[in-house]
Parts: sequence; C-alpha cells; structure tokens
Amino acid sequence: MKTARNRPFFAHALACAAILFPLLTAHAADPAKEDPAKLALPTGPAVKLSYMDRAVRPGDDFYDYANGEWIKHTEIPADRARTTPALPLADEMDKRVADLITEAAKSAPAGDKSRKIADLYNSFMDEAGIEAKGLKPLQPHLAAIAAIHDKRELARALGETLRADVDALNNTNFHTPNLFGLWVAPGFNEVEHYTAYLMQGGLRLPDREYYLSDSAAMKDIRGKYQAHVAMMLKLAGFNDTEARAARIFDLEHAIAEKHISLAENDDIHKANNTWTQADFAAKAPGLDWVEYFRGAGLTQQKSFIVWQPTAFTAESALVASTALETWKDWLAYHVVDAYAIALPKAFSDEHFAFFGKVLSGTPEERARWKRGVGLVSDFLGDDVGQLYAKRYFPPESKAAVEAMVANIKVAFRKRIDGLAWMNPATKAEAKAKLDTLYVGVGYGESWHDYSNHEVKADDLFGNLWRGRLSEYHRQLARLGAPIDRKEWSMTPQTINAVNLPLQNALNFPAGILQPPFFDPKAPAAANYGSIGAVIGHEISHTFDNEGSAFDSEGRVRNWWTPEDLAHFEAATGKLAAQYDTYKPFPDLALKGKQTLGENIADLGGLAAAYDAYKFSLAGQPAPVHDGLSGDQQFFLAFAQAWAGKARAEALRQQVLTDGHSPGRYRALEVRNLDAWYAAFDVQAGEKQYLAPADRVRIW
Repeated sequence: MKTARNRPFFAHALACAAILFPLLTAHAADPAKEDPAKLALPTGPAVKLSYMDRAVRPGDDFYDYANGEWIKHTEIPADRARTTPALPLADEMDKRVADLITEAAKSAPAGDKSRKIADLYNSFMDEAGIEAKGLKPLQPHLAAIAAIHDKRELARALGETLRADVDALNNTNFHTPNLFGLWVAPGFNEVEHYTAYLMQGGLRLPDREYYLSDSAAMKDIRGKYQAHVAMMLKLAGFNDTEARAARIFDLEHAIAEKHISLAENDDIHKANNTWTQADFAAKAPGLDWVEYFRGAGLTQQKSFIVWQPTAFTAESALVASTALETWKDWLAYHVVDAYAIALPKAFSDEHFAFFGKVLSGTPEERARWKRGVGLVSDFLGDDVGQLYAKRYFPPESKAAVEAMVANIKVAFRKRIDGLAWMNPATKAEAKAKLDTLYVGVGYGESWHDYSNHEVKADDLFGNLWRGRLSEYHRQLARLGAPIDRKEWSMTPQTINAVNLPLQNALNFPAGILQPPFFDPKAPAAANYGSIGAVIGHEISHTFDNEGSAFDSEGRVRNWWTPEDLAHFEAATGKLAAQYDTYKPFPDLALKGKQTLGENIADLGGLAAAYDAYKFSLAGQPAPVHDGLSGDQQFFLAFAQAWAGKARAEALRQQVLTDGHSPGRYRALEVRNLDAWYAAFDVQAGEKQYLAPADRVRIW
C-alpha cells in the first residue's frame, strides 16, 4: 500500500506497498562532507548477532530477542521521526542520486533530461533567489482566489484544485488544496481501459481522527494546528488571521465528520459506485458540478467511480451551506501551505514547526540537499531512475531476485493446492491470478515522459506548479486509453515494493534489492527471511481482504464459492482480532480491521517465503551459521527486517492513520507459524505462545 494516509483522496486499497521503511529520507549536512565510513552499506541480510538480546526468551518477546540490543543502543537522529538499521542504505541512496544530479549539472546540454534534473534541483537549492522573490510567485494565485465572487466561481476554482493533486506526486513535503481528489487507473468493472476515480478530500491533518478524537493528545494538536494556520496566513499578508484560522478549522472539522473511516474505505464493494456527470447534481447537490468539471478539465469524462459517495453528498452540501469567504480563506491557506517550500524561509520554517515537530516529534529538519533529492525523484523520478538503474543495478542481482520470485510463486501455488478448506473451483481461480501475475524486478519496461514539464533553474515555485499540471495532463491523457499492465508505480531508486491489484502486478524496485535486505552472497535462510518475506508479502496482497475481490484480469468479481468466502472471512476476522489486542500506548490499541490487508500479506508472505526457503535447499540440510539453525536464521532475519524506533508522536500517527502495523507487531506474525515454535522451542506458558487452535492460518 502506498503510504500517505494524509492524502485523503487516495484509495490506499489499490496500491498495497510493503511500507517497510517509511523513514527513508536520511540525515546529513552535505554530501561532499559525508564520512564514507558512515555511508558504507550494511553487510547482507545475514542474522545480526549484535542486534539480539539473548536475555529475552524468544517465546516471551521475539521482537526484543531479535532486536533488543539494537533498540537499547540506537538513538533516533534529530532530523528523523523514526529510524531503522536501513538508515545507511537511505544515506547512500540519497548520496548516489545527489552524485547523479551533480554530474548532470556539469555535463548535460540544454534540453537534455539530465539538464532538467539538475535545473529542478538547483531551483530548490537557490535559497537566495527564493528569498529575493518573496511572495511574488504566490500573489497571482491569491489574487485569483480573492476575485471569486459567488459559489459558481467557487465551484470552478475547486475544480481547478483537482489538477493540483494527482497520485503520481507523493512527496511528503507537499499537500494540495483539493476538496476532492482524482485517481486514474484501470476500471473496477471495465478493466481494459483507464478510468477516473474521485475520492474524498479537503483535510490537512493526517486523518479524520485528528479532528474528531477526544483524546488530550489530539486536542492539543488541533489547537496547535489552528495556530499554524493563522501564522501561515499572517506570513502571507492576511489580516484578522486568528478569526480566519478558526473558520478554516471549523470547516475542516465539518468535512472530517463526513469522511468515512479508514477501515470502511478499504471495502472495494462499497467503493464501486459509478456516477455519470448528471448523477452528481442529483446525488450530491450543493456544488455546481458543471463548473467544477469545467475547472478540472473533465467535461468530456462521461462517468466516474466515486469511492466514498456519502462523503461526496455531505461535502457538496457544505459548499452550499458554508459562507463564500470561509471557502476563499480555506483555498488561500491551502495554497500557501502547499507551496511553503517554494516561498521564503519563514514559510518553510513554520511549515516544519508544525508538521515536523508537532505532528511527528522531529526536532530538526533534514538537510536541504536531501530534501532536494527527494523533490527531484518525485517530479522527475523516472528520468533519475534511468540513470540510477544503469549504474547501480547489476544483471546478476536482477536474475537472483527473479529466481527467488519464481520459487515463492511455486510455494504459494503449492499452498493453494494444499488448502483443505478451499473448493477446487476457487482454487482454480486463485491459481489463475497467480499464473497471470506480472512481477517487475529492478525497473520498468517503459519510462514516464516528462517532456511537457518545463523546468527553470531559477523558478522553484513555477517548477512545482508546472510539474503538478504536467502530471495532471499526463493522467487525463490516459483516460479511456488501453491499460499497460506492466506500467510501474514506483521509481527504481525507491526502497520499497508494491502490489497493484487492478493490474495484477508487482513492482520490486532496485532500491530495495540490496543490503541489508538482499545480498546474493548471504545465506539463503537470511535472504528468504528478509527480501523473500517482502516478495511473499506482495504476492499475498493478491489474496488479501482487498486483493481477493479482484479476478485474474483485475476486475471486481466474486470468484469464491459461498463456503470458501465464509471460511476466508472467519479466518481474516480472527487475525484482525489478534491485532486488536496489541497496544503501543496505554490509551491506544491497534485497529485490526484497519491493518488487516497488510497483516494478511505479512502472514501469507512469511509462510510462502518459509516454504520457498525449504525448496531452495533441494533436500539438503540447512547450513548452521553462528550456532543458529537455518530455521532460526530465517525467523530472526524476518524479525530484524522490522527493527525500528519511532518517536511517540510518529508512532501514534501511524497507529491512527496507516494501514500498516508498527514493525514490532508485524514481526509477531511468527506466532501463527508452527515452524517458529519448533525452531525456538516455544512452549505453553510463554507470553507469545498461541495454542495451535488459536494460530491463524489463511493461505
């Protein structure tokens, strides 16, 4: 699943990423001054004995047994909300991209892709130029908002905000002022062509819970958010900012009351609502939809899939019932906040003071060059990716990972065949999904074209504005076109992986296919426990509570017998209940239904990776390393892949807003595998022991 729960329009159900390492934006002062020793990549995914706390019994707390010493002796960097042992890889990845940009700046001719990369980066690094321009780049946009005279013009302006936010731009530096959001993807029901999905939006805090929760922590954040809104307006030259901020917050609070919950948002069948343009006026009155679609450039689009119809009805009613001046203030604040990084330092400092310090608990902002690297990868990611893949992803790594993928697919197929509860008809459909699954390794077979994104080395604000518009036009051009099932949604330099159910496809970027997650020279047990479990995780998303709603062609269709579906829902409900018992805070437990899809994928992926590891031994005994059996290495590598520390604010935000459980609890999927008990002699009476009847078995 893609991250970014703070992008309220995005239906996270349809791009399920491992989200192993949400922190991967490293901290450093200057790439030229880095200590090479600190940037050296970790060794491969062999078990790290130094991480282990052998004073802890594996059956009492397996996560601390695997990672306890690392946790005790690791401090979260001042510019980070969380950290993991992958931090050196994150540092190295940023430095590699920075080096590619530096080389491009030295040698690329005008008009070349590499020159565009360098110019975008340089525009971000030109702090003096940004200060000198002051508010000038912003003023025309604020003037356009101020000139809105009635709700008809407001509807067009709201439509224009849609083009400011599209799924392909997912940089954590940005949000956009959209009441609703657009996603272009294969259709739920007509899978051969791209269609338009519309999503609920309008919020700036990460999720509705931040507006609605009665907890003291959330009330404190709401007060500080309102103060932040007032300060951003003040910096932009507005008067009466506290009153404006209060009205803006009240409006967002009203919008939050209309949003559906994250768990409900994942129900594909509830999301499958096709509306024609005429339906909007009848089903969601209050907004002038003709003008809205005109502003969005969507007048020719005959129909949309509306993901959260109740939210659309309610938010449209708010357009009618809320004063025009409040909506104008809301638009003004959001455009100021969205482009804070392209405005004088006071804006970006205030932005970080709230979203970095208050929301995530991060004391210091990342070095500017690191943020510049991230910005370039977001806006010109495939251009950077072509350079990265050519230099840093050797053919032997690609071949080795493809072999692992093949083994894990075989393991998954055997697991399907061995399901005593599943009828032959359902098994046949499940295996058809597996057989047609496209698995991309390293990088895609085609690249995005950014030729219509004009970049100027001295115009950061314009580069961001034009970049968003360029991507929006690219998305609109896809509407009605035949789908490309091999299209990638991640860049090669991304340290993550993703399942795309509508394409029945997986992406494993080059960024994650290196130490500490994968090393061809490492023991097979450790490789299968780390990257193998990631591969299995993404394959398992094809059959989680969301992926199982799609057939082998990516169409929403029930391919289950009633008996099989009932069994599946009972088993997944049992897993959700298991996760409901985990409490990261005394006042806050995990939400098993919210994280269900990811937990199913973790469990299925771990089981399939374990079987594949056993197949890879070809009947030979597993080598013992450092006194650890093969099975012990496998499970320890899995748990160590989830090692991490997070600030309390960031952890609380994850629990409230993310579909992924925190790493400590993801590692506890081992409790459901019989082989883990045998590997570590876990007995009844130990804290994490589950009786055989209580162990969840799905795939």
